[in-house]
Amino acid sequence: MRLCGLLIGVSLIGLCASVAEGAIGANWGTMAIHPLPPKIVVQLLQDNGINKVKLFDADEDTMSALAGSNLEVMVAIPNNMLATMNDYDAAKNWVDKNVSKYNFDGGVNVKYVAVGNEPFLAAYNGSFVNTTFPALQNIQNALNDAGLGDTVKATVPLNADVYNSPPTKAVPSAGTFRSDISDLMTEMVHFFNKSNAPFTVNIYPFLSLYANKDFPFDYAFFEGTAAPIMDNGIKYTNVFDANFDTLVSSLKAVGVPDLPIIIGEVGWPTDGDINANAQNAERFYNGLLPRLAQKQGTPLRPNANIDVYLFGLIDEDAKSIDPGNFERHWGIFRYDGQPKFPMDLSGMVPTSKFLVPAKNVNYLPEKWCLLNPDAKDGDPKKLADNVNYACTFSDCTALGYGSSCNGLDADANASYAFNMYFQAQGQKEASCFFQGLGMVTDRNQSTDQCSFLIQIDSTVNRSWNMPNLIAPLKGCGTAEEQLGGGLGGGEALWRKKRSKRSRPGGLRRRDSTMEEAWRFLCRASVREGER
Repeated sequence: MRLCGLLIGVSLIGLCASVAEGAIGANWGTMAIHPLPPKIVVQLLQDNGINKVKLFDADEDTMSALAGSNLEVMVAIPNNMLATMNDYDAAKNWVDKNVSKYNFDGGVNVKYVAVGNEPFLAAYNGSFVNTTFPALQNIQNALNDAGLGDTVKATVPLNADVYNSPPTKAVPSAGTFRSDISDLMTEMVHFFNKSNAPFTVNIYPFLSLYANKDFPFDYAFFEGTAAPIMDNGIKYTNVFDANFDTLVSSLKAVGVPDLPIIIGEVGWPTDGDINANAQNAERFYNGLLPRLAQKQGTPLRPNANIDVYLFGLIDEDAKSIDPGNFERHWGIFRYDGQPKFPMDLSGMVPTSKFLVPAKNVNYLPEKWCLLNPDAKDGDPKKLADNVNYACTFSDCTALGYGSSCNGLDADANASYAFNMYFQAQGQKEASCFFQGLGMVTDRNQSTDQCSFLIQIDSTVNRSWNMPNLIAPLKGCGTAEEQLGGGLGGGEALWRKKRSKRSRPGGLRRRDSTMEEAWRFLCRASVREGER
């Protein structure tokens, strides 16, 4: 998901029964410093009746954990592999390795292959325009040649910025595909139609609100608004319906009015922005889920089953924050698989059941790192440098304006940053040094609004290997220097790279390699690949 000019917002659409059953799915992202083990996540999905899951890759550990679960799975080819997939042999090999390999009794129930992730996003400036459609064709043809084409469909998750209505007629019925990709989109949707594959779209009412300070707040939810949009006698009272029907009109305009649509991503973040909180997320889902349960559809596709993947399942504290600090807080579960707020995925009213937390989660010991009040030496720059260093290599997004920990005083602010780094480093003793400013305590520093977390005990970090900043390396200073705000060569490199970045803690994105994300660190053990 990316922030873009989504001022129309979010929507859902009904699918033909042959393509989808209108069940709730979830996006399982793995950009976490200490990810939950895959088997625990699969059990979490099953315990909560989530029978569809959308991935951002086809990671072997994830697929192995899904084997035998009977969960319906969408595997994915990341954007940085699209050019490779323009070669049919490469596409065939990918299908053999990531789909056919798991096609056996007790294997993985792969339903879709996502070819890229929002590759036509306007912010990408056409980077994937020439490689996406050939990759899509090759993957579907490879599925067909493998004898899987009737049951596994290739699709392309697209951002809602691929369609719009003209400024002179800003209503859903005037929807068309974006002018710069109109011909390409026409080809692609006709290919979907021919192969009986769905159109996949990611839609976010929250981003409409975030992008435009004048956007009507109530229009992002489902209770109605005092200023609805009127379109040929249809009253649009929420951005969700308006956005969805703009897509329906765009499909009609190119001759495929009944093409099935699935919602690849839809959700509401719970931290990182003044409008990103559990209360608003609960309000959003309390409006969305009953509509799905009642098969309400939208004005242009009423009474429809809807295939929806909520975004996301679990918070991801290593995602890029280029779009905003909220990027790390989309989960309906916390980083450790604990529910954030009461939520009934069935959409039943009154509520009949709530989310079930993850089981058998192992945590690090109950200890925290905080600012040592006796060690403050009156050098504000030293403290600021260490706080910035801690936040660069951990997640401090909860400290931002309007976020859950924004109300902390200066000392508590530093303690929060120190602890996030300490936990990210697995509570290694040296990671609470900070040039003598840190100290370890067994006293929880949490407040009613702000949680000083204890991280998961991840003996194997499957998602990515966080650089080990403990062992000294040539040219990086001593271990103490590396951890204490970074002295010597380590600090010089950190400062040089940090000066080019506008925000701390936001280095990783799904559309850049691990090498690019972490190349400035003294020691980096990375697994190359797009996330």
